[in-house]
Amino acid sequence: MNSTTDLRTDADRALKAKHRIVWALGDYAAVAREVIPELGRVIVAESGIGPGDRVLDVGAGTGNASIEAARTGASVIASDLTPELLEIGRADAARQGVELTFEEADAEALSYADDSFDAVLSCVGVMFAPHHEVAARELTRVVRPGGTLALINWTPEGFIGELFATLKQFVAAPPAGVQPPPLWGSEDHARELLGDRVTDLTMEHRWLSVDRFASGAAFRDFFRDFYGPTAAAYRGIGDDDERRGELDDALAALGDRHLESGTMDWEYLLVTAKVK
Repeated sequence: MNSTTDLRTDADRALKAKHRIVWALGDYAAVAREVIPELGRVIVAESGIGPGDRVLDVGAGTGNASIEAARTGASVIASDLTPELLEIGRADAARQGVELTFEEADAEALSYADDSFDAVLSCVGVMFAPHHEVAARELTRVVRPGGTLALINWTPEGFIGELFATLKQFVAAPPAGVQPPPLWGSEDHARELLGDRVTDLTMEHRWLSVDRFASGAAFRDFFRDFYGPTAAAYRGIGDDDERRGELDDALAALGDRHLESGTMDWEYLLVTAKVK
């Protein structure tokens, strides 16, 4: 192994370690339970999985989709890069009396053999892997021929896409080669990533109605405290009161722009396909 490869590997390990720290910040379980629980139900319904199916959830977080998948009688592995999130998911599943397996895994280097699963799901999860093409190849590699791939990704134009565009102004630039997460919510990008490894590809824009926040400021405060990327942006600012105030104002304004009669509509792209 040459020195260039060594350096790239070291850089990738450092990047993944940083991602683990970011997603362990705050309390993502609160986001999954209070804001986006519907998405887990949607992706499971659209995937068509059922009793006896072998299912992998990639970027499972605290198990929003995984637990719903296990309720169908499928044999489910919830995988994620961040062990703190998996630990919460285990406790939630046990509390609900749902049986499934939680395993630490890197979406860009899955430890599972080729053709291991009848279905692979990812509900606003794999989109955060830094190298999209690598992750896409791993997703399709572990699905058996004729098996199902189902993804939900936030769109660049939607609310969460705008959130990341806002945060970008307050955080350090990512390393070269790292792609913005909401790109996965672009039809052209998703189609290019999956390429000729899938058939029966369908993509549908949908909206999640969120009535959790009474104001933009309420959204800001919740995401500052509970959502890892937002919490990380505030942590990076530190004691710079001026910059902190600017971020406060920008996030509150974002929330207010999208609030209408107490509800926000967050756009996402639902992707389903059969793997060759």
